[in-house]
Amino acid sequence: MTTPIGPDFIALQVRDLAASRQFYLEIFGFEASARCPPGAVIFKTAPIPLALREPLSALPEVGPLGVGMVLWIACPDADALHDLIVERGGTILTPLADGPFGRFFVSRDPDGYAITFHT
Repeated sequence: MTTPIGPDFIALQVRDLAASRQFYLEIFGFEASARCPPGAVIFKTAPIPLALREPLSALPEVGPLGVGMVLWIACPDADALHDLIVERGGTILTPLADGPFGRFFVSRDPDGYAITFHT
């Protein structure tokens, strides 16, 4: 069959892999997989793996990446994660609110990707 099934791996291309890896670990609180290919970091997320990788081609040197893309990440408690990200120095783009998929907020990573965390 030729019909797409759906996402089974998500990778964001970043300008500085080491800085983005550190941000995702320390600010967002993700856990890195023990096995990562060269030029990438894979996080322990389920059911779909999330990764950061070096660019496949040149990225714009300035401005946010991923404009127009919306990535939703499930979490057990959006309120607690929101407060933790703020405490750790992260940027909140959209404050906590109730939405169609539960409680959510939007934060920004170092490359300007808007990441929506929801309960």
